[in-house]
Amino acid sequence: MAVKRFKPVTPGTRFRVGADYSDVTTNVPEKSLVVKIKKSGGRNNTGKMTMRYLGGGHKKSYRLIDFKRDKKDIPAKVATIEYDPNRTARIALLHYVDGEKRYIIAPEGLQVGQTIVAGEQVAPEVGNTLPLKNIPLGSIIHNIELNPGQGGSIARSAGTYAQLSARDGKYAIIKLPSGETRMILSTCVATIGAVSNAEKANQVLGKAGRKRWLGRRPRVRGVAMNPVDHPMGGGEGRASGGHPRSRKGLLAKGFKTRSKKKTSNRYIIERRKK
Repeated sequence: MAVKRFKPVTPGTRFRVGADYSDVTTNVPEKSLVVKIKKSGGRNNTGKMTMRYLGGGHKKSYRLIDFKRDKKDIPAKVATIEYDPNRTARIALLHYVDGEKRYIIAPEGLQVGQTIVAGEQVAPEVGNTLPLKNIPLGSIIHNIELNPGQGGSIARSAGTYAQLSARDGKYAIIKLPSGETRMILSTCVATIGAVSNAEKANQVLGKAGRKRWLGRRPRVRGVAMNPVDHPMGGGEGRASGGHPRSRKGLLAKGFKTRSKKKTSNRYIIERRKK
């Protein structure tokens, strides 16, 4: 997959850098794995806005993704590589030999017609899922479970991956995409390879309207507000707003907000890079 630049025939295409979708093999999703999404516009059940700057956007359907990969030792053939409007990565449709169909996050290098499998003792090849205790050290992995049976929750966005660094007793030591090094139980499973669509980071929307199509409304800076609306608002002229802080007054840009009593602190060997 690569990106393509557009000729500047309009102001919106002048700076636009988009995907060429050469890796996508079909634009019709599997009907049995598609469900409706009801848009909230950032409002809760009483109609109160609980998340700002959300709303609008193109209509989407949700593709049911198999993050657990719990069909053990049953081979599956990759039928299609597809675009998913709900995530940055590509997804792959698997046809299992027993007739079931499932979507997974497509790793980089996965090809249509390839056979992949999940299990305890499967080969550590791209697309295969196996426990951390059976993955060779130094392997590039994604879709990693944090708790056994929970389903993959780490390294799922486009181009991301983690690395299995070492093992210590019943724990595996993983270097995460953020730079953090932490321990995860060796019985948790992960998928071999990096997530597809790494070129996503090089894309440029080109105009504000494309952001609206994605369901994002314009975001207002705190210093542009009045004092009643934001702690950084108000002042004569273009005031700096003082120390950066959130709308609720919580300091930002260097002020540590992570709880010292957080239970997962003991599993973190090295904090993420700033």
